Formats: sequence, C-alpha cells, structure tokens
Amino acid sequence: MAQAGPLDLVETSGTGRLIRGDACISEGVDWLSAQDPRWRAAHDEILSEVGPLPLRLRPDGFAQLLQAITSQQVSVASARAIWARLEAANMTAPGPILQTSDEDLRALGLSRQKARYARALAEAAIDYDALRAAPTDDVIKTLTAVTGIGIWTAEIYAMFSLARADIFAPGDLALQEGARLLFDLPDRPKDRALRQMALDWSPWRSVAARLLWAYYHVRKQREGLA
Repeated sequence: MAQAGPLDLVETSGTGRLIRGDACISEGVDWLSAQDPRWRAAHDEILSEVGPLPLRLRPDGFAQLLQAITSQQVSVASARAIWARLEAANMTAPGPILQTSDEDLRALGLSRQKARYARALAEAAIDYDALRAAPTDDVIKTLTAVTGIGIWTAEIYAMFSLARADIFAPGDLALQEGARLLFDLPDRPKDRALRQMALDWSPWRSVAARLLWAYYHVRKQREGLA
C-alpha cells in the first residue's frame, strides 16, 4: 500500500484543518494568543531560547504505529536499537510480522507482550489510506480497538502522522506539567481536567500541544532538569 506523507493529505470536512507547514503553526499561535496573551508570551520565550516551534510531522501507516509500540516503556536508546533490528530484519510490515514466530520477534528485542501487540496490529488490517480522510473520533476509535494501542498513542498518531490541527493528548505528563507552568496552576492538571481546559483551545489544540511541550522543555532546561 502506497503511503503519502502528512503534507500530501487532502483536507476534507471530516478531518478538519490540517497542519500543512509553518504557516499553519503561525496561524494557530496567533489565534491562541488572541484568546489568551500567555500563549504569546510563551511563544516569544520559546522563540528566543530554542527557535521556532517544530512541525514534528511524521509518516503514517503500519510502521509508524509499530514503532510506537516498540517505544512503549523503554528508554529512547533502547527503542532506537530495537527498531533498528526490526528494520534490518524487514519486520516493519504486516506480512513479515504475521509470518514470524513470537520467539523470533523476541530475539529482535520485543518483549512477549509487545510481540503480541505487533501481531494484533498486523492482524487488524487497518485501512491506513481511509484513516487519512476519516473524522478524528473515528481514527481514535479504530486505533484503540487494537490491543496494545492506547488513547495517547492514537492521539499522537492523529496529531503528527495525520496532521490534525485540532487534537490534544491530555494524558501526556509533559503537557500536564507545561499547562501547570504556563497557567500558574497549583497542581498539575490530570487527564480529564486538562482535556476540559483544552476545549478552549479548539480549533488549534495541536498547536497548543506543541507550545506546551516546547514551553515545558524551555522551563526545565532553565532549571537544569532537562
């Protein structure tokens, strides 16, 4: 199946706005800043210390989700090493995964559980082309129906692999902490509270997420914690 990058996606009423490039990020920042000047202050601080907000767009498809599964609960270095072994063994497509034993997958670095998740993803036979034009809620529902893919992974996939402009991942700890810092909250907001807060950032919740991630890292670097 041919796979196009996020910038090749066709914008439809089902997908809503898509992040196509830096101009979209700037538009989102301007919109958020008009709602609350703290967004502009955060953006200016990020720009002066680390530069423009990154697009962070990624390819879509089976391999991207398999890589997300591979990265669960391991260090960045370990995830990269395991993924490199999977790539070298041509184990980044459904067919090879289904034709390989769990023992061989474990020999490449996958745990027993992750081998099961990889097989579940391959067996799901997701129509990745169809996901590109599907409403975001349908994307999340389709992906989280697969064993091993939780809502955070599905939201991140929609945000960066499908370039959706109006999605958030409130279960992300860095986003929770970034919100606490930016809005001077007494405690880090939990998933449900942050999801409710993020409603005010629609239709540019993906840009709000980029701002909060970057702001979190700027603040932590300044404190010597990152």
